[in-house]
Amino acid sequence: MKQSLQLKLGQQLTMTPQLQQAIRLLQLSTLDLQQEIQEALESNPMLEINEGEADGNSEEQASNETGDNNTAENDTTPEAEGLSQGPEDLSVGSSEDSAPQESDSEGEWNESIPQDLPVDTDWDAVYQSSGPASSAPAPDEENDFESRRSVGESLQDHLLWQLNLTPMEDRDRVIAMAIIDAVQPNGLLDSNAEEIFQGLGDQLNEDDSELEIDEVLAVLHRVQQFDPPGVAGENLADCLLIQLRQLPADLPYLEAAKTVVSEHIALLGNRDYKTIMKKAKLKEAELKHVIEIIQSLNPSPGDSISASTAEYVVPDVFVSKQEGRWMVQLNPEIAPKIRINDSYASLIKRADSSSENTFLRDNLQEARWFLKSLQSRNETLLKVASCIVEKQQGFLDYGPEAMKPMILHDIADEVDMHESTISRVTTQKFMHTPQGIFELKYFFSSHVATSSGGECSSTAIRAIIKKLVAAENPKKPLSDNKITQLLEEQGIKVARRTIAKYRESLNIPPSNERKRLV
Repeated sequence: MKQSLQLKLGQQLTMTPQLQQAIRLLQLSTLDLQQEIQEALESNPMLEINEGEADGNSEEQASNETGDNNTAENDTTPEAEGLSQGPEDLSVGSSEDSAPQESDSEGEWNESIPQDLPVDTDWDAVYQSSGPASSAPAPDEENDFESRRSVGESLQDHLLWQLNLTPMEDRDRVIAMAIIDAVQPNGLLDSNAEEIFQGLGDQLNEDDSELEIDEVLAVLHRVQQFDPPGVAGENLADCLLIQLRQLPADLPYLEAAKTVVSEHIALLGNRDYKTIMKKAKLKEAELKHVIEIIQSLNPSPGDSISASTAEYVVPDVFVSKQEGRWMVQLNPEIAPKIRINDSYASLIKRADSSSENTFLRDNLQEARWFLKSLQSRNETLLKVASCIVEKQQGFLDYGPEAMKPMILHDIADEVDMHESTISRVTTQKFMHTPQGIFELKYFFSSHVATSSGGECSSTAIRAIIKKLVAAENPKKPLSDNKITQLLEEQGIKVARRTIAKYRESLNIPPSNERKRLV
């Protein structure tokens, strides 16, 4: 093969570092954004937290000091049809008495970036999706009890704490620690008493007296009296029996409940009530009271002692109805307000190429682009959220059953952005509505054709299934085929396997497991 030199012309999309920063901030969640702002405050001396003082002319003065004669731009977010919006709020509906508001600080910047952020399809080759990150510590967070509990207490820690408070001989304490080590996170043992006895034989048989199985059983019964009730049960029936023994002895139908749990737990799991009534010699009304007692027990007592910490959702957007119109507002508390430090910006001298002046000039440039990127992120998020609210007003008024089918392409066409940009904006961003707090991606769903030629959202179908199951007869629950027929009567054509998929996504068990006694 002969080597040769050739000239070739081509076009390639190249994103500037400023545009890359803007897009990266666009995809961050609230917690990630707070951490990013905190890192920028720590690394850039030109940035400081705005404590609410009026500084409308601060950046203009800094611009005059640098001698930059670029024309300032006053960017305003374009109005969509039927929308009126400012930098921090939008209203859906008639907007004759509303007008776009100009940003107070945006016009002061010498640089500008495109308002609609183009994103190429090879985004993953440039950036990786961001994972969950912890928020930056607030000054008053030190006094918060939940913030100090960085790691929750495990079930083993809880049991060992009770063991230390229990008077016990050293030999029995070793047995108890072996039993606690065998307790699973759900509270049940992963080894029976015989296996624990065999495991302790080599360790304790070296003493004067040989270990016996009765010693292990005696210590196991003491550990089973620990909190939470039902802990250290060998199986589900044993766990429930431990809890039943701790109930008051004069509780009606307590003995019958112990009999059903110890002898007919498999029949109870299959909801074979007729066989249980026949073998336990119980009437239907009596079995109903027995089942109520058993249902009050906890089959996984270890779940009440969880090592996981609480996760809080901070909404990025608030939606409320005012004077017949749905208003969309950004949450002003999701990120600290920052600005450019006037003192440091005034130190920049004209036509000075010293290292100190270059350092200040570069940091001032980065600070301006960072503030501009934050402003662009807020405007884009507000624009997308307002478009979602405009299309899903039925959901806001009537709930999930009125959800309209919507895909990313619908919003992308409406706001004139790329679908990948809409996907980044709606990921890990939450909206507070009268119906609850939802991720923006919740409002996007596929559609199912109706008999009238229209479309029905899959989210609305799930809501209808949930409503039908809630209103069903507990003695004769609705099967998937019956739910399919009921939906077809409403003009919604859905296959039975699709109903089964939607039901499982709602954590609704099959009809045979939903059967109850009335």
